[in-house]
Amino acid sequence: ADSCCRGRDVSDAVISVTTLSKWYGQVIGLNDVTAAVSPGITGLLGPNGAGKSTLLKLVTGQLRPSKGQVHVLGQPIWRNPAIYRRIGYCPDHDTFYERMTGLEWITALLRLTGFTDDEAVKTAYRALDSVSLLDVADMKIGAYSKGMRQRVKLAQAVAHDPDLLVLDEPFTGMDPVGRRRTMALVKSLARAGKSIIISSHILYEIELMTSTILLMHNGRILAEGNVHQIRDLLNEYPHRVQITTSDPRKLARQLLDSPYVIGLSLQEDGLTVQTNRPDEFYTRLTALAADGAIDEVLSLDDNLKSVFSYLVTQ
Repeated sequence: ADSCCRGRDVSDAVISVTTLSKWYGQVIGLNDVTAAVSPGITGLLGPNGAGKSTLLKLVTGQLRPSKGQVHVLGQPIWRNPAIYRRIGYCPDHDTFYERMTGLEWITALLRLTGFTDDEAVKTAYRALDSVSLLDVADMKIGAYSKGMRQRVKLAQAVAHDPDLLVLDEPFTGMDPVGRRRTMALVKSLARAGKSIIISSHILYEIELMTSTILLMHNGRILAEGNVHQIRDLLNEYPHRVQITTSDPRKLARQLLDSPYVIGLSLQEDGLTVQTNRPDEFYTRLTALAADGAIDEVLSLDDNLKSVFSYLVTQ
């Protein structure tokens, strides 16, 4: 699929990659990617294995390109610590000191960044407050739920007031209320002048925050531009959602009469729902989650893989 926005002006780009490739032995993680990310919020959308995390690790200077160039905030990123300080990174995987509390962990990272002891503690409290974790600031991270672990990663990414936020699948494992709060935080950071690139394999999450996307598949950029231009393609396929809940039968009864639920199967600890109108479905699900009965929501990949296969052939 050709990009809908090739050739646009990149003079104001916060991230610019040119003929960028990364391979691991015989495995190609990224293949000849050229793209520009402008100020504001940009969604990096693609199924699992598309190359999103590889691209973000190159953008944050964690990986060296096999070929091509990466410029961030106007400078080459590789081995450029001055730029690292201006980036906040929320990785897709967990790497914690499990015996540290959330406050201790963020405070330690801020001290490594150059904050004094007092500044680090005060700043860590503010960061935890921004992700609604003050009530568990003194709890060991090892006792955090998956959603709380996601939010404390986000807190450390924003704590040092970076110019650019790089967020890799930040909503994975969050309940609907946590997702909604985190999306609101991301949008407020953008209004405050931060530039943000955020990856997901769930279009709905990206669409609530921005209309600007990079569409990835098999290590390549398929398209860049406006998310609404692929919306109709996605709606051609059933959207499958896995929900973990303490009372699957009750939730199933609440959803069965919805015109946008076209299939439903029960499991011991949850249910899988098929919907052809994800916007309405997620709105309904968020309302149902208000009583705390929904623990986790995951969008399954099959529908996106179908859409990307379709795009590749166009």
